Amino acid sequence: MKNSKDSRRSFIQKGLVAGLTGGALLSTFGQGLNAAVDRQSPYSNPSDLKITDVKCGYVRGALYVKIYTNQDVWGCGEAVDAIHGTYHLVKRMGNQIKGQSPLNPNRLAEQLRKGAFFGGAQSGVFVAVMTAIETALWDLTGKVFGVPVYQLLGGKFRDKIRVYCDTALYTSTNPTPQDYANAARGAVDRGYNAVKFDVDDARDPNKYDRFNWTANPMEIERMYNAIAAVRQEVGPNIDICVDMHGRYDAVTGLKMAKMYEDLNLMFLEEPIPADNPEVYKSITSQTSTPICTGENIYLAYGFTRLLSESAIDIIMPDIQKAGGLGEAQRIANLANLYYVPFAPHMVASFLGAMASCHVCASVPNFMIMEWQIYMDTDQLWKDIVIYDGPRTENGFITLSEKPGIGVEINEEGMKKHAVKDIPFFE
Repeated sequence: MKNSKDSRRSFIQKGLVAGLTGGALLSTFGQGLNAAVDRQSPYSNPSDLKITDVKCGYVRGALYVKIYTNQDVWGCGEAVDAIHGTYHLVKRMGNQIKGQSPLNPNRLAEQLRKGAFFGGAQSGVFVAVMTAIETALWDLTGKVFGVPVYQLLGGKFRDKIRVYCDTALYTSTNPTPQDYANAARGAVDRGYNAVKFDVDDARDPNKYDRFNWTANPMEIERMYNAIAAVRQEVGPNIDICVDMHGRYDAVTGLKMAKMYEDLNLMFLEEPIPADNPEVYKSITSQTSTPICTGENIYLAYGFTRLLSESAIDIIMPDIQKAGGLGEAQRIANLANLYYVPFAPHMVASFLGAMASCHVCASVPNFMIMEWQIYMDTDQLWKDIVIYDGPRTENGFITLSEKPGIGVEINEEGMKKHAVKDIPFFE
């Protein structure tokens, strides 16, 4: 039996060639047509496409969802952090969208969210699980129409997505300023032009009280000296980001922001928790250090006061839990109305990273995206996805031009790292 593309090409060519004369014309006719036909999806009329099942697997702190259809095409999505114990929530959402066309990601996401108005649809695990499903719908839609996700989102502003390298020095116990400098040098030598360090440390032996997050003078000296050593090591042209993980009070947050002014940070991330816009505004208004927050804020609604009240300099939603790719684009576009840069948090696999890249490419106010250095070296991150190109090059991720997200999950590779006692793609 002929391939569907060959059959379609033959039918179209015969119909058109019948009305043409002239050998020269016939010798070149159909070359452009062949290319156009080859670009078409091999699947049948989209109106016949239906969701048949939604399955999931868990690896470490991430949820992976796969949406199946009646035409042997599927979509994959990922969510992080707020996903523990959510297997039955995935199955419930899956049952709610079975039998429907997957080609309406915004509509289906809204159906799930509005249908659970009293079931936690404003934040937390509900939105995180919905995020994975919504992302898989975009991936599936791109595959059906034969275009990358960024094209579905309205096109791209850029081909490469700049990333900062989180050096993961937080895994070390009581690192010295020299350790910070060495970690920064290592990242820069690998081609990164922006680095990030965490300076909050509950294990700091200088802390008087683990539960009181007013930093004492010794803690403040440690946090400053660490980043000063980084700046001295990498010079003035490498961007430095600092994360305080929302663990300090307003007094400490403002003090550190002021102290870091002479180090010219790219941003200071979450010096205080993200749930009080008034206090954020009090800090941002008193320092020239750019202040950034947003990884634990859900949906575009969560960012409205921070933006409308000029409480924040840079927003950093986590695209793997804030509501999905469409919602992340809405968050970025909302921020753009206030001339606020968009610098998403990203601790997912390369599936989530590339999904995030499609959003970052589709908005004008993209600034930079997170990348963890262990993703370059830890075998787990290579096992669980299928991608045939380099992950990062000289501090950038090249946007995939393949249909959908452009990255597939590797179920066989994931099995080695799957969370025990939870059904795996069943």
